[in-house]
Amino acid sequence: MKIHHFLTQACSIAALFAGFTGYAQAVKIHQGAAFRTGICEPSIAVDPTNTSNIYAGSVLDNFYQSTDGGKTWTTEKISSPYGVWGDPVIHADKSGRVYFFHLSDPEGTNWRSDQILDRMVCQTKDGPKDSFNEGSFTAINGKKHDKEWVAEHPSKGTIGLSWTQFDDYGTDDPDCKSTILFSESYDQGQSWSTPKVISNKRGDCIDDDGTAEGAVPAYGVKNAIYVGWALRDSLYVSRSLDGRNWQDVLVSTQFAGWSQNYDGFSRCNGMPITVVDHCPSSPYFGRVYLCWGDQDYSMGGEIYFSYSDDAGGNWSPKKSVSPDGGRSDQFLPWLSVDPTTGYLYAVYYDRRNLQGAATNTYLAISHDGGATWQEQKINVAPFTPNDAVFMGDYNHISAYDGVVRPIWTELSQGKKSVWTYLFNETE
Repeated sequence: MKIHHFLTQACSIAALFAGFTGYAQAVKIHQGAAFRTGICEPSIAVDPTNTSNIYAGSVLDNFYQSTDGGKTWTTEKISSPYGVWGDPVIHADKSGRVYFFHLSDPEGTNWRSDQILDRMVCQTKDGPKDSFNEGSFTAINGKKHDKEWVAEHPSKGTIGLSWTQFDDYGTDDPDCKSTILFSESYDQGQSWSTPKVISNKRGDCIDDDGTAEGAVPAYGVKNAIYVGWALRDSLYVSRSLDGRNWQDVLVSTQFAGWSQNYDGFSRCNGMPITVVDHCPSSPYFGRVYLCWGDQDYSMGGEIYFSYSDDAGGNWSPKKSVSPDGGRSDQFLPWLSVDPTTGYLYAVYYDRRNLQGAATNTYLAISHDGGATWQEQKINVAPFTPNDAVFMGDYNHISAYDGVVRPIWTELSQGKKSVWTYLFNETE
């Protein structure tokens, strides 16, 4: 049975920038009231079968789509018998199928229900004219499931999903543990394999630095799978070279832990993002990247990355994505790699040349495997966040065939809004 769609037009072309070579434009996708759990945590996907189709989502249950490359958008509310309770993750696969992953709330009573967060839910549809199905879900085991992300095998089309499992969410009981799970779908999201614990280390269940969180998967060449995640003051990649056996590899220390805060952002995650270069003609083909945020006494907030050229066994020393940012804060990053070029794209908040909590959004591009980066402010005007308004645990960015679409959240004049930036590479 198909769910009902409630469509409204929501678009606003805001400003034109010429900082990068190519077409570039900031576009407001959606705006709403700035209550604590309003619009935030946006995710976006460029359709690899037709890059004019762009899909996005935001908390709690908002889905957006554009068929003109992101210039105009429609908005709809997603519903499911398993509930829709935030952490939206959008993906478009190599056949054009659209995926909307989210947390569960099957009784619809939120935290009053013992069943909230009892599974991961995946709703799909085929292209912009189709309707989302009611969804499939991962196994229910009496535990809590949070903070998911998704990846697609570049040749097989297998969909991989990783997330944190809590024995009991939010408790300080030392006997309750958090760990990283991984599951796959071999039929485009219709069903899911039995989730497997892939991390050897266990965290607590407080939902803070001592909790194992931030699991972002990426398929490597052949059968390799990588899942980056954070625990206490360390960043790990759980890797499997055969799809069965898993090993935790330490990538870097994280001075501030993953649970960070900045003026106006009472909670601002530095969780890691994992991506792999799948461009056969790229000199960095098969390279695995990990990107994260950290705080340094001398440099403030910084966006770092590290890479591995030996299937995740050894990792480069961390480097900054924003060496020109100076002592100002850069934070809340996401990283993407275009599989047709191997070019890297990062989006993050930035406070260079600003006062107090005023914040801009930046896009950084590397055409040489992270050796050098070109940065550009992409928002129309600075915005000032407020500790009382939750701005979300992540922003996002997607890139395919030179079509690059970052997405982020702003707060202004009592409204929260979700924005994208229309940047197309030109040769």
